[in-house]
Formats: sequence, structure tokens, C-alpha cells
Amino acid sequence: MEITEYNILTKSTEGYYKNKGSKFIAVAYYVETEDDVKDAMALVKKKYYDARHHTYAYRINPENEYTRSSDDGEPSGTAGKPILNQILSYKLHNILIVVVRYFGGTKLGVSGLILAYKSATRDLLQDGKIVKVFITRDIEVNFEYPLMNSVMKVIKDDKLKIFNQDFTSDCKISIKIKKESLKISLEKLGKIRGVTITEL
Repeated sequence: MEITEYNILTKSTEGYYKNKGSKFIAVAYYVETEDDVKDAMALVKKKYYDARHHTYAYRINPENEYTRSSDDGEPSGTAGKPILNQILSYKLHNILIVVVRYFGGTKLGVSGLILAYKSATRDLLQDGKIVKVFITRDIEVNFEYPLMNSVMKVIKDDKLKIFNQDFTSDCKISIKIKKESLKISLEKLGKIRGVTITEL
């Protein structure tokens, strides 16, 4: 199914979980590229330099999705995967969640670790602010001035967002259209004789 919208985390505090002396602290970052991930990881490792593990998971680029997770020395599948599963559960994109662990001296076992990393991540997400984002396309509409009313009617009726306009010679308007309604809006604009549409 083609994706037209997704969730992002716009505000969060730390997530926290403690068991048998081990402390698990979850932090989140908005990321769009792997370079963003590297920068955020560097910040986390600097802030929590004395933690034993810096486990993480991220999910970026909703239209060409890429996910990755790391156990950072914990037993395979006990840290990164539980973090990623929470990201998927909340339908989040463009997010990096890092859970750092301060070892308390007692091993928790596989099930204990999975619960710890899942719980710290969930604590973070439950207290965070999640917002829906619509995927958009940018188009440029060119036309002569007498067609202004017809073009503006479509823009108003379809609630399209103008982000640039130039009326120096002919009229040129740049607008954002939600991907889910792109086809309908383009058809309406295309029916106005004399209008030229260019995808940006």
C-alpha cells in the first residue's frame, strides 16, 4: 500500500526503566538521514560516556523506508529489536531512539533484557507528543492573469498551500499538494485551458 501519511515524535522527555540495579535511559531524536543518525549517536555517547551499552534503532524516509537496529554488545535480539518494535508499533518515521544501559551487576537474562529495552522505549513514547504528517508534492502553476479566479478557486476549494508566487509578467504560483489528493487537484487545474503545470 502506498504511504501518504506518517507519524513523527515532536516532543519527548527521557524514558526510564530500572531492574536489579541496572538503569535503562531512552532518548529520541528526529532524523532524516544516516548522517543525522551519526551526529545524534555522537551526542548520546558524549553525554552518556560512562554507560556500558548504547543500543538503538531508527526508521527513516517513509517513502523509501530504511530501518536499522543495534544491540551494541547485548545478546542478539535483546535490545535493538525491542526498540524498533516500539517504533513500528507507534507508526513512527524519521526517528532514532537510543537506550543506554548502566549495568547494575546482576544479569537480567534474555527475557529480562527484552522487557527492559521495550519498557524504557515505551515509557519515552507514551509521554511524548506524536503528530501526523502528510506527504506532499510541490508543483508550479503557470497561467495568464485572466485565469486567476479559476486557478485560485481550485486552490481554495482543495485547501492547497501556496509557498511562492510571482505576478511580474505571467502568473506563476508554487503550491504544496497532499500526495493523497494530488491526482484530483491536478485534474481540476488541468481542465483550465491555458494553465501549465510543472512538478518541482
